[in-house]
Amino acid sequence: MACRILHCGKSVRNYNICVDEMVAGFIKRVGSAGDIVYFVVTVKDRSICGARGILSQLTDNKPWPDSERYKQCFILKTIEYCEPFDIKILSKFDNQRWYLRYVQGAKTIPDKQIIDLLEQSFTSRKTDSFYRYNNEESYEEQIEILDPAIDVIEEDKSEEITESAEEKISIMGTFQTINFASETDKRHGLELLVNDNFFYLFPVYAEERTILIKDNRQYLSVGLDKKDTADSMISGIRGIPDALLIHFNKDDKCPFQINLIEYECYGVQKVRTIDKSNYLNGHIIPQLMRFASTFSIVTDRKIREDTVEKWTNKIVSYVYANQDDQNKITSWIREIETNVNEQLIGLKIKDNLAKAFKNNIRIMLVIDDLSTEQKDTLTNVVNAFKLENGEGIKFIGYVVRFEQKINLLDSKAEYALSVQ
Repeated sequence: MACRILHCGKSVRNYNICVDEMVAGFIKRVGSAGDIVYFVVTVKDRSICGARGILSQLTDNKPWPDSERYKQCFILKTIEYCEPFDIKILSKFDNQRWYLRYVQGAKTIPDKQIIDLLEQSFTSRKTDSFYRYNNEESYEEQIEILDPAIDVIEEDKSEEITESAEEKISIMGTFQTINFASETDKRHGLELLVNDNFFYLFPVYAEERTILIKDNRQYLSVGLDKKDTADSMISGIRGIPDALLIHFNKDDKCPFQINLIEYECYGVQKVRTIDKSNYLNGHIIPQLMRFASTFSIVTDRKIREDTVEKWTNKIVSYVYANQDDQNKITSWIREIETNVNEQLIGLKIKDNLAKAFKNNIRIMLVIDDLSTEQKDTLTNVVNAFKLENGEGIKFIGYVVRFEQKINLLDSKAEYALSVQ
């Protein structure tokens, strides 16, 4: 367990979102479950702390406006509040480099005296409610200085130090970005390579908290007849996803989340911008809309309920054919209801899956090229389809690139350089 300071810069909005949504986002992979994190924001040239939490499990929920910046995000297990105080009190231990040593990059704080000072400063001012800043408020008179001997009126120039002042970064190797052959190529295909390395690519989905049904042909083997297959094909727009991921979070109001995964690849065939744009608008967007509409309230209720029942039965059949998945999903039910009757577990599994199809569906696009603007467009398109709880269907997009080794330099290093 480590102690960190997570500085939200001057973004009061991001600071408030961290607390309201109980999430923490890091621009580098530095956090670990169990870490204590102090949340800080710059207000009137002062770095103010008013909340802290303990990191729980990784999440792909990135509710901040600049969500693309955050490469690692955690749900908070607990959160506490205090009357805001200025963390420049830490400068008493290192007047020139305190910000670089203890704040920059949310690095682990190694000094026990710093950890103790943060603990004492926070606990002595604990409150039951979060002090919320907004952009129109005057903050100057609301910040009480814990140590009057420290001059906090003049900004310490050490806060302007960037990561370039740290030790030189070591590179593990150099790589060149190349094209996937296609989506379905048996050797260099995006779908095959992502499926085979799914949990290494996306550590946010802990294997013990997910069930990944990789092959859409699994659906055909558990009850989808020829008529269903034909009806699912409209001008090349399929009604069956490439894969399906069930994600479990017992703290969610709907503990099971259904992710319909669509793999798409421009590959070596679509390299021009116009070709990619045409494919996005003519195939990818209609495909995702087809998935969304299937389970949205825009579809007739009776048809929708029949579809949910059919898909739920398919998943149950698939899970019960695999002992590991059966044990996994059974343990999830026991977490939700600790005193559940063993004879009712099968029924509870079906009920939770059906509830997820009606209230907690997300469409996941895994593709080899996607701009931020395109991702925003797809999010808005998918989110326009509402579920039974009134919420829009969620969307998440991942860009996966294919890299070929140029040179390996240092097996212990953390970073690599890639050229496209």
